[in-house]
Amino acid sequence: MLRNHYKLPHIEKRLLPNIWDGLVLMIVMAVIASLAWGAMDMDVPYQFGTVISISLDPSHLPGYAVSTVIRMLLALMVSFIFTLTISTLAAKSDAAAKIILPALDILQSIPILGLLSITVVGFIALFPDSRLGPECAAIFAIFTSQVWNMAFSFYQSLRSIPKEWQEAAAIYHLSPWQRFWHIEVPFATPGLLWNTMVSMSAGWFYVVASEAISVANTTITLPGIGSYISKAIWQGDSKAIGYAIFAMFLVILIYDQLLFRPLLKWAETFKPDTLEGETSTPSWFYDLLTKTRLFKYLSVIYQPLIEFFINPPRFTRTKPAYKTSLPSPKLARWGRYAFNTLTALSLLWAMKVLCDFMIAEITMDEAFWVLWLGLITGVKVMVLIVLASLVWVPLGVYIGMRPNAAQICQPIAQFLAAFPANLLYPLVVILIVKYHLNINIWTMPLMILGTQWYILFNVIAGTSALPQELHLAIQNFGVSGWLKWKRLILPAIFPYYVTGAMTAAGGAWNASIVAEVVEWDGQRLTAQGLGRYITEFSDQGDFPRIALGITVMCIYVLVLNHVLWRKLYRIAENRFTLE
Repeated sequence: MLRNHYKLPHIEKRLLPNIWDGLVLMIVMAVIASLAWGAMDMDVPYQFGTVISISLDPSHLPGYAVSTVIRMLLALMVSFIFTLTISTLAAKSDAAAKIILPALDILQSIPILGLLSITVVGFIALFPDSRLGPECAAIFAIFTSQVWNMAFSFYQSLRSIPKEWQEAAAIYHLSPWQRFWHIEVPFATPGLLWNTMVSMSAGWFYVVASEAISVANTTITLPGIGSYISKAIWQGDSKAIGYAIFAMFLVILIYDQLLFRPLLKWAETFKPDTLEGETSTPSWFYDLLTKTRLFKYLSVIYQPLIEFFINPPRFTRTKPAYKTSLPSPKLARWGRYAFNTLTALSLLWAMKVLCDFMIAEITMDEAFWVLWLGLITGVKVMVLIVLASLVWVPLGVYIGMRPNAAQICQPIAQFLAAFPANLLYPLVVILIVKYHLNINIWTMPLMILGTQWYILFNVIAGTSALPQELHLAIQNFGVSGWLKWKRLILPAIFPYYVTGAMTAAGGAWNASIVAEVVEWDGQRLTAQGLGRYITEFSDQGDFPRIALGITVMCIYVLVLNHVLWRKLYRIAENRFTLE
């Protein structure tokens, strides 16, 4: 039955596995074996407070690298599941969006250090006497550094699907399930893929904090590149830091070539109006897969499964048209009132519980002081976002319009995005101490170092998604300069830019916890701001003050998102379109 349906030819001699099959099989088995070997060390006995020794011997770096990559890939898988479900629900339901979008704003603003201090205890209790507890806490922390820009990117794509794509779905009578997989996911794939790459890189920025967790005056270290870097920084071992940078570069190069490059080339099939001769993303591994014979025949197994998943019989049956009975406007209005009232009461109850938790330890003067610290950090964040936009928007447009430039710049940008700010602490501390620089100013670049790439990657994604025929039309009409930016470039990149800038701002708030407290060789410099407040009390295990710092940070992010970023999103949906 399967043979007749897919017309599987008889196996001839020329169709037997070739040398390319063997080469691909070797690569795939090597990757699987490495990941399986690294995963075996995650479920081992562990008692809270036990010190896990981290060696700075470079011979341990391959094992540490595998452990770190496993945590990042597991976090990325959870991020994909979260994105496809939660973002879709927010895009499809206005009522759900009223809860989901503010919740995402709050969650992306919660500092990873404060989050780890609270969650690690729960994970350890969930997996007692096992290292799975700290491992899950580390994976969860990396997940929180990866997921938010992916969720916002997918939400923005679902909200800006072109009308012609929606009309095609209506013409072919696609069910909601089929519309999701045939129309919405393909349209969102290029932007989501670029955000996945920057999410993977952003995970490296937080690996140091997630693999070396300080909570209640106890440090939990997990084998990985992050804990290796943390120990090298504390001991002031420049040679070990150099080994860690080299190991990171190799790891990023490997997963770029084996994972992201093939996915970028595959994602080009979803780009509308691709013209013949248009330059595509090169990928030697993707080309290698196309040369195989045995792997092509595996499609006979997975293609029917994919077909059944996307087009299940009960979703593809033609149903007679019928009129839906909608609730009366009065009933719908009372339903909205009840929903809003319930939401407000829930928030008030949560605030009361939080206040009761903090009020015994914190005075009103201290609360106002923390609000002032939050304002200082907020000014730093907005200044950095403006400066980063002035730099990366033009460069992102330049790279996105030139695929040849993207081939060179993409791996470089991935490596720079993955470069932990902690590795620049020696340079920052030395310069500040030697030249007596202002700590509050010269530690600011560390806040944006790991998050500015959200702007670059999203601008590249928006520019790359622009149909080539529009470029040719603009050239034929001789449009250039500001008019070209106004009519072509800004409408293409603005929704993507808003996603990147908003996520970069949230990441900068989060990064303040490591940027406002820098250490090197036992020397500690602190800048004024909310991040310093949270870091100091996280090290002491002072949960009421950790909660106060996180709450203030959430309030500032919510206000900024409501006043600025949400309005820009509405402008992107209503005005900046290419229709």
